[in-house]
Formats: sequence, C-alpha cells, structure tokens
Amino acid sequence: MDLTQHLDEIRRRQERVRPAGLPRDVVHPLGERAVPEYVDEWARRQPERAAVVHDDVVIDYRELADRHARWAGWLRAKGVAPGERVGIHLGNVPEFVIAFLGTLRAGCVHVPVNPMFQHAELVHELGDSDASVVVTSAPLAQRLCDAAVQTRVRTVVVLGGEGDPLPSVEGIEVVRWSDTVTAHPLAEPARDLEALAALNYTGGTTGLPKGCEHTQRHMVYTAVSAAGANGLVGAEIVSLCFIPVFWIAGEDLGILIPLVMGGTTVLLERWEAATVVDLVERHRVTMTAATVESYLDILALPGIAERDLSSFTAPMAMSFVRKLTPDVRRRWSQAVGPGSVLREGSYGMTESHTVDVVPYGFHDGDHDLLSEPVFCGLPVPGTDVVVVDPVTAEPMGFGESGEILLRSPSIMTRYWRNPAATAEQLRDGWLHTGDTGYLDDDGCLHYLARSKDLIKVKGMSVFPAEVEMILAGHPDIASVAVVPAEDEDSGQRPVAFVSLAEGGATPADLEAWARGQMAGYKVPLVEVVEDFPMTDTGKIRKAELLGRAGEVVAARR
Repeated sequence: MDLTQHLDEIRRRQERVRPAGLPRDVVHPLGERAVPEYVDEWARRQPERAAVVHDDVVIDYRELADRHARWAGWLRAKGVAPGERVGIHLGNVPEFVIAFLGTLRAGCVHVPVNPMFQHAELVHELGDSDASVVVTSAPLAQRLCDAAVQTRVRTVVVLGGEGDPLPSVEGIEVVRWSDTVTAHPLAEPARDLEALAALNYTGGTTGLPKGCEHTQRHMVYTAVSAAGANGLVGAEIVSLCFIPVFWIAGEDLGILIPLVMGGTTVLLERWEAATVVDLVERHRVTMTAATVESYLDILALPGIAERDLSSFTAPMAMSFVRKLTPDVRRRWSQAVGPGSVLREGSYGMTESHTVDVVPYGFHDGDHDLLSEPVFCGLPVPGTDVVVVDPVTAEPMGFGESGEILLRSPSIMTRYWRNPAATAEQLRDGWLHTGDTGYLDDDGCLHYLARSKDLIKVKGMSVFPAEVEMILAGHPDIASVAVVPAEDEDSGQRPVAFVSLAEGGATPADLEAWARGQMAGYKVPLVEVVEDFPMTDTGKIRKAELLGRAGEVVAARR
C-alpha cells in the first residue's frame, strides 16, 4: 500500500469526525517567534497580568520579562556561550521558569535535571550533557556538588538557604541565586528557532537515559498546536501544574502552553486536594492534568459540591494506575458542574514533545472511554500518525494493529551524541515510537501497548492495556497491572496483579469473572497485592513485577 495515498485517506477520514470549532491548521497567537519573545510581547500588551503564581508569590508579565532577562545577562557575564548547556535542578518553583526562559534567551541549552536523582543518575545526566552551569536548591546542593565534581560543571548556583554556608567543592564555583538577580538584563534574545535549545532526557526502562534534542520551534509548535487541539485558542488559560516541570509534560503544561498563549501558570510542588480546590477558586484555574486518584481525592472532600469550581473547564486525567471510567466522569461533572468534562490528556513521547494525539471532543456518550482501549483521538494540527507493520514498515489497514509512527514539527532533531539510536528511531522523517496501536475507521488512534510489553500466548497477541481496562471494570478491583510470564505450555501467559477497593473477591473469583469478559487466551492469572512498586513519577514499576509473575505461574502449574 502506498504510504502517501494511505495518509491522504487517513486525513480524509479524520476530517469527517473532527470536533466542530477546532482549527485544522496551526494558529500562532503572535506569529512564529522564540519563547522569550512571546514573554516580552505579552509583557508589553498585558504587563500586570499574572504570569507565574506559587504559594503567595505572584509574578506578572512585566516582572517575568525583567527577571529572566537578568538571568540571561548573568550567564553572558559569566562567559557562558550560546550553545552551552545549563542544568536546572529544581522543582516546581518560579525560579525554574525564570532560569528556563533566561537560558533560552541567552541562546544556551536547557537541561532539566530531576531533583529526585541520586548520585549515579546525576553524574550520568550532567556528564552526558556536559553542562557547565547548574541551578539547584539549598537542600540538594551538597548532593549536586558531590556529583558535579565528576563532570565538567564549573559553576553551581544555589537557590535559598540564605545565611547557611555554601558547599565547598574543589574546582567548582558555588554562588547564590540572589547574586544573579541584579545582573544587567540581556536586551536581545536569541532568535534562532532551529538552534538546539533543550536536552530532555528520556526516562528509559532499559539502558541509560538519552537526551532528546529539541529546539524552540519544537516548543512553540507544541504550545500552539496543543492549545488548538484542546479548544483553548482565544480562551482564558490558567494552568495549574503539579506535574514536575522537569518532565517534558510538565514543561508543556506548566510553562509553554500558558506563557506562549499569554495565560497564567499556577505552580504546585505536591498534590493536596484541599489546596488545589482553594487555588482553583482563588485564581480561576481553567486546566490541569492529574491522576484519576487525584480527582477522586477532590470528590471526597466534604462540601465539594458547594465550592465554586465553574472556571475548571479543562481537567485532564492520567490513568497511570486507576483508570478513568464513565462513572468517575459522571461523578466529577455532578460535583463540579456540567461545563467540566474529565477526559484523558494526550498520547506522546519525550521524543515528540509529548502532545501529539488528543481525545478532545469525543466525550459524548463516553465514546472515548467505551471504545476499544486505549482511545487517543486525533492528531494535533500539523501532526500525522500512521500505523505500520513493524517488520516491513508497510501501512496497516484500518483496525489492524502495528507500530505507531509520528511525524510533526516537534519531533526531536536527534538523540544527543547517539547516532545509532537516532538512526533506529528516526527514519524518513517519521518517529518510530515502538508502541503498538491501530487506527479505527475514523482515523482515530488507539494505543495498545509498548511493543516490548506485547504478550504472545500460543502465537496470539495479548495487549496488557486491553486486559487492564477490562479488569478495571470489576467493582472490587482498585488498581491493576498486567505483565507477561514465561509458560512452558503457551510460551507466555498474562499475569494480573490487582489491589482490591472493596469486597472479598479471591483470585479464583476474578479469573472466573474474567473468563466471561474476554477471550480465553487473554484471561490472566490473578494475584492480589496490598500495594505496587512505584516509580518517582507515579507509575507502576512493571519490571519489578516480572519475577513475581514467574513465581505465580510456577505456583499454579
């Protein structure tokens, strides 16, 4: 099948179901310009509008424009040249945003560094990126410096801890953030949209994380295309972000989308349901992204139906453990109001800047939640998605599963200093995601699994996401994770680890129920657990369940 003709047919089908009012093309509110230029222009147009909110701190656009220009000026005064890497080892605080913007303004390269990293992780990321300057916080400064001495970092900037001694490290200059804020502002920002602007490291489950090279063009495209695909063009945007902004999804939600679109970002360092409700009321928050469990925490607050959450029109869910269901959606709208529709966020990867395919506009009749798992929706304007045979790369027919490929203006330029990995994943302008999915008759994407998670039972494919979604429909099951186990009779078997919400269902009860819900070869062995091994980012560590899955199969044999 010819890929060009197939892509034309995909687009034709997508157009017939595109939700009314959504733009087909990318809409730039101020034209194509660098991210700091957007901040400068909004500072001229709406200087007193809140740009960044954190606790009791409110930074308007005028102040944000000045403060990030001073960070850029400080970098230049220190001799940090355009193209040099600057690490930002902070959580969700305004200084992260200021350093991010100022680093781009100076033409330097933003390297977000996870504050939860330990020594070896810090040494790898700082060393691999060759960062020369790193911003950290006082509580983490010693750990950061101990790792930095094994890299080429030459300056560490410490936020907070005024009055406390700074770490003393041979060969590294350690200064205070407060010493940078009086620097002469850099008036002219770097404007090359194609220059390397960020190294966003993949979380990788195997091997060491790889740096994805992103440009400011990638960033701006992500912001404006995500806004268009989610019905936000021309709308008031007040984005509450508790997702870490050192993740690329947090960068999008907590920095790029609100600030490129002239809105407000409300930063939160940890989720606390009562605090979130207060912030929504106080700042008229319109959007956020949180786990399903987080929204259930809000619904459990006493008197929640009496609170004024009418501004909260774009809540997005992340089904890491608990799955979003029609019942949860219904309960949310009943409590918050019919104008607030809880839906899944987006499909994407660090390599593509995350927001590639969204289910916005497909909630009528719970179409997005009741379709075969996992319904992702339509690509954002300017992005194409196809599904191909993972071996031959031939396009698959509608409804046939294969590897998901993406093509968009935000696809990474390459992996940093890793040509072999780049050649494997970037081919002929397409990002080979390694994910398995299919396009339905409307051209909407359905995600099934990472290719490595595919379970083969006597040659038949079992997708963990599908089994998890079905099991989540059992009233006694709170959370579920499905992994493969080797089996001498069938090659592999799916094993489901579940935690119980209520009731006294046994593994045998759940397996018997599952046999009535899915084909026999998909029915998993069920093991009830009290809790799951979790990553720092709130996902189940499925790799740690693999050994236990083998033990379950052995015990049942």
